[in-house]
Amino acid sequence: MSMYWILFIGIAIISYIVQASLQSKFKKYSKMPLSNGMTGKEVAEKMLHDNGIYDVRVTSTPGMLTDHYNPANKTVNLSEGVYGSNSVAAAAVAAHECGHAVQHARAYAPLKMRSALVPVVQFSSSIMTWVLLGGILMVNTFPQLLLAGVCLFAMTTLFSFITLPVEINASHRALVWLSKAGITNSYNHQAAEDALRSAAYTYVVAALSSLATLVYYIMIYMGRRE
Repeated sequence: MSMYWILFIGIAIISYIVQASLQSKFKKYSKMPLSNGMTGKEVAEKMLHDNGIYDVRVTSTPGMLTDHYNPANKTVNLSEGVYGSNSVAAAAVAAHECGHAVQHARAYAPLKMRSALVPVVQFSSSIMTWVLLGGILMVNTFPQLLLAGVCLFAMTTLFSFITLPVEINASHRALVWLSKAGITNSYNHQAAEDALRSAAYTYVVAALSSLATLVYYIMIYMGRRE
């Protein structure tokens, strides 16, 4: 099991570096104003309208990097540092979240799959920790409990990997539109691309971390007879 602890520590360190890098770049590009002075809210509304979407509202949500699209009530929720900011970072984040709204409107298959998994993952997450803990404690007397925990954790791992193409595609849609609409130019488009690439790395690390943890629990289950 020592190799797995090394792997966990390695992923934890990489995760910290990626998160620190993302926050650093967001702060850097938040100081880089757009030449047209558009705010994150205005960028979001323009991208939605340019894609023929008029039934999605753009709202402000508290916190930093709390931006998200909610398909349930069709809202693009932008954090305070994005909603009213006219920076390149704000434009990139706003366009990325609108990329999810476009995916929803176009019935993008991975997004539909991820949305369908949300209630399953929420249920799994609510009981998973206790099932896994009980399963490890009773691995030799009642191994089926740990197997159930592994299956629950596998759902969250699957969710993490389905999230990857959803996030990467949203960023691709955002970058193409930002350039085509003239929101970014030859001087600052690379900054928007760099910011979204850093954000994507966080999802990659999260998925790998989830996979490593899943393998760890599977190894405990498989090695119960040793």
